Amino acid sequence: MNRIPIESGRVVWSKAGRDAGRPFIVLTADDTFAYTVDGELRCVESPKKKKLRHLRPTPLLFPSIPAILKDGKIPSNAEIRKLLSDRQQTEG
Repeated sequence: MNRIPIESGRVVWSKAGRDAGRPFIVLTADDTFAYTVDGELRCVESPKKKKLRHLRPTPLLFPSIPAILKDGKIPSNAEIRKLLSDRQQTEG
């Protein structure tokens, strides 16, 4: 079975907590935790630290996020919201 990796730029769905059922974009991830943002509830200034088991990854990956982070910059909340809203329009 091919498992989708949880990596920087990946869209994930929260499975647990107050934010269950909401889509997020992963800023960074390691073997245990991922830091997620959605530009509204969780801003890039204070990303949500979530355990990987509480996230369901989707096939959608935004390669622009790791590229921005590699340059030492942080994407804006507006950019995150736009990416997530564009994703919802293409699915809906």
